[in-house]
Amino acid sequence: MTFVQLAKNLVHPQFREAENKLEQTPTEVFTKEHKELAKEGEKWMKETASSCSVVAALIVTVVFAASFTVPGGHDGRGIPNLLHEPSFMIFAISDMLALFSSITSVLMFLGILTSQYAEEEFLESLPRMLIIGLVTLFFSIASMMVAFGATVHISLHHKWNLVFIPIALVGLVPVTLFAFLQFPLLVDMCSSTYCRGIFIESSWRELNSRKIDAKGKYKKKSYQS
Repeated sequence: MTFVQLAKNLVHPQFREAENKLEQTPTEVFTKEHKELAKEGEKWMKETASSCSVVAALIVTVVFAASFTVPGGHDGRGIPNLLHEPSFMIFAISDMLALFSSITSVLMFLGILTSQYAEEEFLESLPRMLIIGLVTLFFSIASMMVAFGATVHISLHHKWNLVFIPIALVGLVPVTLFAFLQFPLLVDMCSSTYCRGIFIESSWRELNSRKIDAKGKYKKKSYQS
C-alpha cells in the first residue's frame, strides 16, 4: 500500500482513474492482483489479535481479583492495614496500571477482530491498533509482575528479606522474553506505519532531482549540438 500511495503522488491526477482495455482502474487492478495477499494479512491479523486478546483478558481477570485481595488484610472499617507501607503503595499503583493497560489492550485487539479489513485499514488503522495493543499488553505484564513482587515483599520481608532479590530476577524473565519476541515486529510495524511519509517524501525528492538532472543534460546536449 505504501508503494500505491507513492505511485498516486507521482502519477498525473487524470491517469489515476484511467481504465485499461478491460475497463479497470489502477486501484481495481491492484485489488484484484493482491486479493490473496490481503486474505493472508487478514488471517494473520485475526490470529495474532485473538491470541493476544486471550492473554490480555487473563491479565484483566488476575489483576482485578488481586485488587480485592489486599495483602495484609483490612481493619474493621475496610481500610488496608498496610496502607502506609511503601510496598503496599507499589502494589496498588502497579495493579491499577496493569488493569487499565490490559483493558486497553483487550479493546484494541477486539477492534482488530471486528474490523472490515479494507485496503485503507491495512495502511494505518490496523497496524496502529496492533501496535497499541502489543505495547499496552507488554506494559500490563510488566506492571503485573511488579505487583507480584510487591506482594511477595510484603509477605516475606519480615523473615526472608533476601529471597525478594531472586524472585524479582525471576519475575523479569517473562517480561524480557515478551519484549525480545515482539520487539522486531513492533519495529517493523512502526517503521512501515509512521515512517511511510518520510519514505514517500524522499522518493519524491529523488525523482524530482533526477528529472532536473535529466533536463539539464538534455539542454546541455542541445546547446552543444
